Amino acid sequence: MLHNFYAGPSIINLEVMQNAIEELQQGENKLSILEVSHRSKRFGAIMEETVSLAKELLGLSNEFEVIFLQGGGRQQFYQIPFNLSKVFHTAQYAVTGTWAQGAYEEAKHFGDANVWCSSEENQFRSLPAYPANAEKSSYYYLCTNNTIYGTQFKDMPNVNAPLIADMSSDLFGIERDFNQFDLFYAATQKNVGTAGACMVALKPSILEKEYGSIPEMIDYRTHIKKQSLYNTPPVFAIVMSLFTLRWIKEKGGIAHFDAVNKQKAETLYSEIDRNELFVGYADKKDRSLVNVVFNAISNELEQRFLTYAEEQGMIGIKGHRSIGGFRASMYNALPLSSAKALADCMKEFERTQA
Repeated sequence: MLHNFYAGPSIINLEVMQNAIEELQQGENKLSILEVSHRSKRFGAIMEETVSLAKELLGLSNEFEVIFLQGGGRQQFYQIPFNLSKVFHTAQYAVTGTWAQGAYEEAKHFGDANVWCSSEENQFRSLPAYPANAEKSSYYYLCTNNTIYGTQFKDMPNVNAPLIADMSSDLFGIERDFNQFDLFYAATQKNVGTAGACMVALKPSILEKEYGSIPEMIDYRTHIKKQSLYNTPPVFAIVMSLFTLRWIKEKGGIAHFDAVNKQKAETLYSEIDRNELFVGYADKKDRSLVNVVFNAISNELEQRFLTYAEEQGMIGIKGHRSIGGFRASMYNALPLSSAKALADCMKEFERTQA
């Protein structure tokens, strides 16, 4: 049996996959959803239900709009400051990993982007404390979960400006008050379906300013007005998101997955802390429930365990190339049994080395 720990594109629940396949198939008297107009009633119903389910599951107030865009998470690095370029004089970024660093670098093209807080000095092993007296700013930006280094914000700051977050790794997998944010987004290839789209939830009130010149394709208001249909949308990715969100709701919503994801994380971290052949990468207080990052105690053992684990069906546990080691990504679709299988694999590997 294979256990899929890839960081993204990542595991998809089999039931979701089977339902999507039925929607994608042609029949004697049926066209696949991939070959009908995105302006047809059939796809319109899919788009409407996907947006409605996202809002329902997240408990969003009527202030929010939800749109599905192309370009993945990286497009948001510049689309956010682009949309706020005429109103943002100073933006504050929590630099806690590679993706937050990338967003900060992009924002510097549009205005005075500053490092609000950072954990770069300790190789992103922990999360920095929010400054007690944060500088007044046009917005604050953070990445809730760091896939490469395995850290995750559990508590959000109280700031005096719009709060913006990249939730690509943990959206729909951890309980939060999502209404405290003014804009948040997630690339869909982890907990929201498969690769090809980015879900953005935002309060349009933060956009109600005069802009001057901004390309229509980049303007959030364009996509809100056209209900994500300004140009041909990523149909396949949106269909996968719909079936994924239906499945999340059927299982009990975010509360269910929050509880299961905590069990999965506890199962693996307990073994890492017990096993003398391994050591966790992130500080314990900041450990991610989603991406468990750890190392072997030597380079030789690292390669041996990687080979051993793959032979036992543990797929995708090799760490990111920037830091090496191991990374077990445990999104909603990964069952608790897979986390237990990896922990057992580590125990058995320890025994073989005795």
